[in-house]
Amino acid sequence: MISASTLTQILINGLTAGSFYVLMALGFTLIFGILRLVNFAHGEFYMIGAFVTYYLISKFTINYFLAIALSTVVVGVIGFAIEKALFAPLRGRELSMLMSALGLQITIQGLMAVWVGVDSYSIAPPFTGIIEFDIFSFPVERIFVVGLTLLVLLLFYLLIKFTMIGKALRAVALDDEAAQMQGIPVNRVYTLAFGLGCSLAAIAGALIGPVFSLHVYMGQAALLKAFIVVILGGLGSIPGAVLGGLILGFGESAFATLLGGLTAEMFGFGLIIFILLLRPSGLLGRPQL
Repeated sequence: MISASTLTQILINGLTAGSFYVLMALGFTLIFGILRLVNFAHGEFYMIGAFVTYYLISKFTINYFLAIALSTVVVGVIGFAIEKALFAPLRGRELSMLMSALGLQITIQGLMAVWVGVDSYSIAPPFTGIIEFDIFSFPVERIFVVGLTLLVLLLFYLLIKFTMIGKALRAVALDDEAAQMQGIPVNRVYTLAFGLGCSLAAIAGALIGPVFSLHVYMGQAALLKAFIVVILGGLGSIPGAVLGGLILGFGESAFATLLGGLTAEMFGFGLIIFILLLRPSGLLGRPQL
């Protein structure tokens, strides 16, 4: 019989991990769905977002919430610049873009290792304490992560569904040639999608700081989780990224709590094999925005 405290731990840890996975996978699948680019450097933008937030708070004593917003903007601008300088000249040459993304990952990781070193850092949580409800207790900092993720998802949904930018993103994802014939500036949409995807990764990195430690290699594990989530949900599918992130988060939490951390790591890969055997295109099938 599983105790109430164990169930609470599984729920909170699952929601927290799922929040990170959803934000990472959301940006990753947005970039793939529009640019058809498997962005190997996506984890590094996540890492940069975490460190920008850390330095804004520790060196400039900026409020945590303002630091998240500034980090999101900074990483988004970096993403815009990199897409224009590196990927735009290679557009249409998918293998070249893929190798460039891999080179970008190694370059960013090396530069950050030289700049900040390989030590671990942490961000003080903006909220502390425990909320108790009957026999259940919930850490405030993890509830904050889940709540802010829900807010980001809502804003992203509104952007995609009800704005001209969202309509342009969806049009280019469906058929970039037809979108260009309709007067949509496709090249700008590519750049916008890449920057927006990087911003989502930065938010995930900013949120993880008060929960886990920061280091320059943190992007590797995050990228691996994003791969698992987008393959699980369906490459290019934004609803699939949300569903896959939550499934992976809850599954890992349950396995880690009940059977140990090694089993939890095996869970994601075993789940991918099982899902792809049943549905090779992922849980939600064809790419959709």
